[in-house]
Amino acid sequence: MGGGWLIFGLPAAEMVPPSDEGHRLQHAGHRLLGAVLYLMCEDLQLLIKTLEQKGVSYAEVEEEDCGIRTTIRLPSGGELGLYQPTHEIALGLKA
Repeated sequence: MGGGWLIFGLPAAEMVPPSDEGHRLQHAGHRLLGAVLYLMCEDLQLLIKTLEQKGVSYAEVEEEDCGIRTTIRLPSGGELGLYQPTHEIALGLKA
């Protein structure tokens, strides 16, 4: 599951910390793991339509093995991922 990525269950989101060196961050000379946060939804196309009506812009929708995703632009100019999974989500998994 997750194509080799660790997936941690969070309410209404999944956190996927990358395992490759290209996503390493620095803070005060210390190497940190980067993380990508995608808010999950059940119907990405419906959510995009709702957000468009509120003036929210989004990037091209991409299909992956694990689901479909896009990013939305926040008022700060940053971007946040939105994701409709097609795999079993971590929230429902038992340890």
